[in-house]
Amino acid sequence: MTKSVIKKIARQELIDMVPYLSARRLQAGGGDFNKKTWLNANEASGTGNYKLEAQNVNRYPDFQPESLINAYADYANITPTQLLATRGADEGIELIIRTFCKAYQDNVLICPPTYGMYAISAENHGAGIVEVPTINAELDINGICQHVGNVNVVFLCSPGNPTGNLLAHSQIKEVLDAFSDSAMIVVDEAYIEFSSEQTVTSWLAQYPNLIVLRTLSKAFALAGLRCGFTIANTDVIELIAKVIAPYPVPAPIAELASNALNAQGLSVMNERVALTNQLKADFTIWLEKQSWCEEIYASDANFVLFRTPLKQPIFDALIDNNILIRDQSKQLQLENCLRVTIGSQEELSLVQHTITQMLTHV
Repeated sequence: MTKSVIKKIARQELIDMVPYLSARRLQAGGGDFNKKTWLNANEASGTGNYKLEAQNVNRYPDFQPESLINAYADYANITPTQLLATRGADEGIELIIRTFCKAYQDNVLICPPTYGMYAISAENHGAGIVEVPTINAELDINGICQHVGNVNVVFLCSPGNPTGNLLAHSQIKEVLDAFSDSAMIVVDEAYIEFSSEQTVTSWLAQYPNLIVLRTLSKAFALAGLRCGFTIANTDVIELIAKVIAPYPVPAPIAELASNALNAQGLSVMNERVALTNQLKADFTIWLEKQSWCEEIYASDANFVLFRTPLKQPIFDALIDNNILIRDQSKQLQLENCLRVTIGSQEELSLVQHTITQMLTHV
């Protein structure tokens, strides 16, 4: 079969589509992660000491492992019927679009600059994409409300990625109210542990059209597990569960994730969050003192986004020293912006030292 035939058979919109360039797709680990300083994917710098004792791996796992579902429901203060475990929050995004958008007929709404997988998942499904950019990192409520009746799903990221800021609860409620009869409102809380009091999960009873996304990849330091959760009212979960894979959570993953949600695991996570927030504050203070730093975005997550006219030399100098951060300059409104994950004290000190050394030789 020739390449021309393959392109003829394939969905035409996929031929020229640019895939989501994840941090690891841009810069692979190559099996040896210890040779580089990884501050480009908002991962935690360390992991918990979890022991795997998986048994019966010759059997298919439970569709939704009871121990995992109960543990996360307790943690999130919801009922087990309001929860669906997925392969990362990314799968939740895809499932929501497949459940509530008819291919080549319905649309989703996003508010750039925002997480790229909302648009990629929509494109993969054949859903249209409506963009209403934020204004000074806040929602453009008037712009969003102009699309009532024109979209089936609205994605709101809070805390945002790559900006890092929480969305005002009052604005999220305005969107929920405006689309109460016409669209599902998805609040992506991948980074909520770093500002946990701002979660909107308690709103489920009030808003039938609310869906919340969560993950163990950030504060729980388990990005490698690919374990996420979709939280919604029971009738919504039942619908989404119809389109998920038959065995979405491998047994070893469920075991490790459940252990991370026990009392000891939660204590470790909370300590990690407290340390990360302190290191973030210290790193932000350092950035504020740098003459080359033009703007620092307020962050309620585990990273800091900043703007500098020296974006390229700083990025290149860090790369030359095997320090990987994320260039966000191609995102709408983020020209000359770099994003640094808040890793360990040693990693952040290495970033500061490398930039300072580079500037002394400019």
